Amino acid sequence: MWMGIDLGTQSVRAVVAGDDGEILGSGSAPLTGRRDGVRHEQQPLDWWAAVRAASRQALRDAPAPRALAVCATSGTVLLGDAAGRPLTPGVMYDDGRAAAEAARAGTSPSWGLPKAMWLLREHGGAAGGAVRIMHQADVVLARLAGTPLPTDSSHALKTGYDPERDEWPRRRFGKLGLPDGLFPDVVRPGTRIGEVGRAAAEETGIPAGTAIVAGMTDGCAAQIASGALTVGSWNSVLGTTLVLKGVTSSPVEDPAGVVYNHRAPDGSRLPGGASGVGGGALTAAFPAADPARLDALARAHEPARVVAYPLVATGERFPFVAPEATGFLLGEPASDAEHWAALLTGVGLVERLCFDYLDLLGAPAHGALTFTGGAVRSGYWSRLRADILGRPVRIPRYSEPALGMAVLAAYGAGATDTLHRAAARMVRLRHVLRPHPTRTAWYTEPYLTLVDELERRGWLPGPVAAHARTRTENP
Repeated sequence: MWMGIDLGTQSVRAVVAGDDGEILGSGSAPLTGRRDGVRHEQQPLDWWAAVRAASRQALRDAPAPRALAVCATSGTVLLGDAAGRPLTPGVMYDDGRAAAEAARAGTSPSWGLPKAMWLLREHGGAAGGAVRIMHQADVVLARLAGTPLPTDSSHALKTGYDPERDEWPRRRFGKLGLPDGLFPDVVRPGTRIGEVGRAAAEETGIPAGTAIVAGMTDGCAAQIASGALTVGSWNSVLGTTLVLKGVTSSPVEDPAGVVYNHRAPDGSRLPGGASGVGGGALTAAFPAADPARLDALARAHEPARVVAYPLVATGERFPFVAPEATGFLLGEPASDAEHWAALLTGVGLVERLCFDYLDLLGAPAHGALTFTGGAVRSGYWSRLRADILGRPVRIPRYSEPALGMAVLAAYGAGATDTLHRAAARMVRLRHVLRPHPTRTAWYTEPYLTLVDELERRGWLPGPVAAHARTRTENP
């Protein structure tokens, strides 16, 4: 048995899976945070409380796992002490307060590195004593083991870790005023790094001695759960926000820094980007909605007359960087159903723009495309996105990042010699969606309208907009 734990934005999810990928136990617990303009924080103790609850629920009727791995949101950091205890709130991946530090570091404000600089400036003195940068997953790993553990190179990537040299860039950090000893030790994902201690076993129900395997970010975890691990394949994770991850043999170079490259346990690269659009825009616009009912009503509004840019919060990260970007509607919806249809469609249009940007960079995208994330619970939305993209889409039976961590735990514990083989054995396909050419053609006009508006507002660079227009003529 293998266990995966996913620290998301809105909840913690835990699963126990067998060698064949069958989910034998699952559990979840909600998370809340503080959003105020560009500010987005969560309390680290809430993460641990949710892990305790989700783990106990997952293990209620399931056999004990042999190993586990943990994934978390990418770019979420905090300050901790030498014992791994949190000293500050967790500054979430889409917190925008580190804009000035991002300019100094030459990264997006969503990255962990400028947030680390901001945390030191705001809280470093008040914390007292030696402080260390911690990622969201590091907090949970320290509680599970009873001692701080190394972080993994996937979570460390946006904090400035160099995956090509396998080291922290200390000279660069020195120029940014970041002291030695601030950052944790780093290992490759899939490395066995410790075991569950007795105190954590009593709190979580996970047996003491269970092996702990270094994890990856939630986007990478979802990619493992999708089975998209061959060169040219891509996984699109749609939940609160949208994340695209692919597989290449070498890094995808992006001078704008929009696309970043994780390193897989086998040495291949996992390029991708994280957009600010997603299901969170639906929740914000319709906090008490019945999604299934609105999905049914939205069918009558295809293609949507209103064009939406459904940004969840201020600032965009992919397929362009625009800290000042805000969501908008072009047109006035005549009903809730039409508004809902516009938001669903808008996410698909931005997803299409993301793939056009990847094509501009020369990233191979000839392989299979898989959809994962909470949005796949809506069969209508998945079909709509496939039509907008105009390409077949695979839908796995289980598409949770937590399953991806169970697969990584199996690989890290030695159940298979490669991660690809572990995924091939444990990832099950539900069905394949095939786009309808007529419906795909419907979305050319709204797509071009969105591209034009994003360029007019000064957010989307002209060469990117021009390439997107060319791709509608020669897809």
